Amino acid sequence: MSTFLILIGALILDRLFGDPRRFHPLAGFGRLAAWAESRWHAPSRARGALLLAALVLPWVALAALGASLAWGWVLTLAILTLAIGWRSLDEHAEVVAEALEKDDLSGARTGVGMLVSRDTAALDARGVSGATIESVLENGNDALFATIFWFLVAGAPGVVAYRLVNTLDAMWGYRNDRFRSFGWAAARLDDAMNLIPARLTALGYALAGRGRDALQCWREQAAGWKSPNAGPVMAAGAGALGVVLGGAAPYGGQREWRPRLGMGRMPDAAGIRQAVALLDRALAIWMAFIVAGVIVVVLF
Repeated sequence: MSTFLILIGALILDRLFGDPRRFHPLAGFGRLAAWAESRWHAPSRARGALLLAALVLPWVALAALGASLAWGWVLTLAILTLAIGWRSLDEHAEVVAEALEKDDLSGARTGVGMLVSRDTAALDARGVSGATIESVLENGNDALFATIFWFLVAGAPGVVAYRLVNTLDAMWGYRNDRFRSFGWAAARLDDAMNLIPARLTALGYALAGRGRDALQCWREQAAGWKSPNAGPVMAAGAGALGVVLGGAAPYGGQREWRPRLGMGRMPDAAGIRQAVALLDRALAIWMAFIVAGVIVVVLF
């Protein structure tokens, strides 16, 4: 029961206050990881794995120690609240949608640049909309559903381990000359930790939207995506929304072609808000199942 109450409290606190504007722990960890990588980088899987362990395990141990203390629930609540990015994701998406509705393409590009790693300067309105929807769907898994999953499985240490590994994957998990070997451990560990929650997220999107289309897109399109976990999430999400995602995207001065995901209309500003609403409905469905589980445990 205490786990459930902490989860409810974290969601409420995140919704009320969002992410800290300054000194967010994940941002600080990202700066630490960038410094460590610049100092100890080598084209070696072993070096990358060792640095990952050195960066992540001490914080996981501290979270486990703090959670075991008498006031550990306070620390656990703080960790989970800071790890959840529900309100922040909604706010970033709304900035882009409002800019597009005002025909402010420059502002929309700046807004989506806060969400994605691709080059945004050359994106047209459709490209900005598609990139934002993709980010809402994928980050909905990373910053919300998978975080909740690991909290339910392993408490505060699970949340810390997942979010730090996910951050390192975002920084090091590129298939380029610098990170192909060094970032291998971060990418593979992130894949493993997302294996179950990503599919539960995809199922949540299917239940919250056009279920039959979502399941069809998941079944037929997900395997063609470059990420084994983002594929199901984004294919199911696109199908649930009735929107087409994928296609060409600029990265590092070059255009990268990604497989088509979803079905129906092309992305636009309205689609961004619909993606946010889909995420919110999926969260409500998750919470309904969690409440049902709590009731079963309490009664039986």
